[in-house]
Amino acid sequence: MAKSKPKSRSAHMGKAEYLEKLGPLELELDTVARWLQHTGKRLLVLIEGRDTAGKGGVISAISHPMNPRMCHVVALPKPTERERSQWYFQRYVPHLPSGGEIVLFDRSWYNRAGVEAVMGYCTPEQTQAFLKQAPVFEKMLVDDGVLLFKYWLTVDQAQQEERFAERLADPLKRWKLSPVDLEARSRYAAYTDARHRMLEATHTKHAPWTLVDFNDQRRGRLVLIRHLVDTLPEHDVPMTTVDFPPLPDTPLKERFRGAFKPI
Repeated sequence: MAKSKPKSRSAHMGKAEYLEKLGPLELELDTVARWLQHTGKRLLVLIEGRDTAGKGGVISAISHPMNPRMCHVVALPKPTERERSQWYFQRYVPHLPSGGEIVLFDRSWYNRAGVEAVMGYCTPEQTQAFLKQAPVFEKMLVDDGVLLFKYWLTVDQAQQEERFAERLADPLKRWKLSPVDLEARSRYAAYTDARHRMLEATHTKHAPWTLVDFNDQRRGRLVLIRHLVDTLPEHDVPMTTVDFPPLPDTPLKERFRGAFKPI
């Protein structure tokens, strides 16, 4: 199983250094986006991890430089009664990427192996069935040409506790705290066991997991994006040239003088 880790965890990366290193990666993500549009390839990225690991932050970092018409973020709410009666993977299928698109899942079908299993939202039999079906489902996606990446963001319990406390203290972050999050604090070991079972059953040659250290979230984002860009097939495409036509002789402000009142 691939582990993508920072070289040093002695100190968290500062914002200025992070932004300096993020800039070149954003240009490479733009190249990836143009390559997807040029080739019609489909890119699917699953971002998984414990509560407070930093899933939303890395998804924002990836999606920020991309055209929102071709980069979609999927964060599904809890299933409805109707969805609970369907084949488990069915609610995720409509959100899979089409040609030229990238889809980023903020949690995915792996909810069944994690939070649902630990919190008792599904039966052990349903969890076991999922662990058998997930590699088959993902093999079908990969065989059909989908470029599938699965990332697990690792975070130590002490770091998780710090982030929970930060959310509790910050009114603008308190919405991130849910009853499930608070219950998860006392089930750290159970989540660890569930993760081990999930990784053992679903780490395959066609859809491997990559674990990224997110105790330092800024450093973790850079490592994950670097891995994603470097692992994709060769994706260089020529830059489209845009020519600006000359402006009319009469400035627009003269042509529309008096027509509008500035504020």
